[in-house]
Amino acid sequence: MARCVVVSAAEIKNYEKVKSYFKSDDFFIFCDGGLNHIKKLGVKPNLIIGDFDSACKNDFDISQIETIELPCQKDDTDTFFAVKEALKRGFDDFLCVGCIGNRFDHSLCNVSVLLYLQEKNVKAILVDDYSEMQIVGSKKVYIEDSFSYFSLMCVAGDVEGVNILDAEYPLENAKIKTSYNYGISNKINRGKRSCVWVEKGCMLLIKVF
Repeated sequence: MARCVVVSAAEIKNYEKVKSYFKSDDFFIFCDGGLNHIKKLGVKPNLIIGDFDSACKNDFDISQIETIELPCQKDDTDTFFAVKEALKRGFDDFLCVGCIGNRFDHSLCNVSVLLYLQEKNVKAILVDDYSEMQIVGSKKVYIEDSFSYFSLMCVAGDVEGVNILDAEYPLENAKIKTSYNYGISNKINRGKRSCVWVEKGCMLLIKVF
């Protein structure tokens, strides 16, 4: 099945970097203010979702595009609703963009989208102007040396059995607490791939361009 790309309202500066992640058969869901990215991303929405408190739908030529209009008063953010809708439609691979910006509360909520999809055993990455993010659990994840740095952070409780191989700061069976994140700004050994995994719990992996 095609991958679902969720486009949210946060600022995007490096459109070319974000566009480099797109595939020809991606299914695009634009969330409310994410509509402001249409022209610079150069893609057409397959589905539009939102309460339209961030963008006026009349400003866009979207009359022939499937649209789900949401009430302003609701539990889910537009982005979270979009992810849930995509899951209902059978998508099991996600790329989220326009999710990290000036509103820290929305940014943190969008990181929790990755945790939500991890719980559903669904593949998901989040890309912003500076990094690529994903959740790491017991399955090994490899990091290419094309990335400048990477950080491994507790975002969902304390973790045990943290392993980092082929990096400047390796770890073996370590414990990391949410109150003390010390897995910041690690470096991949040149010419190799770093490998990370967690035996108990899960962590946020941030790979910096």
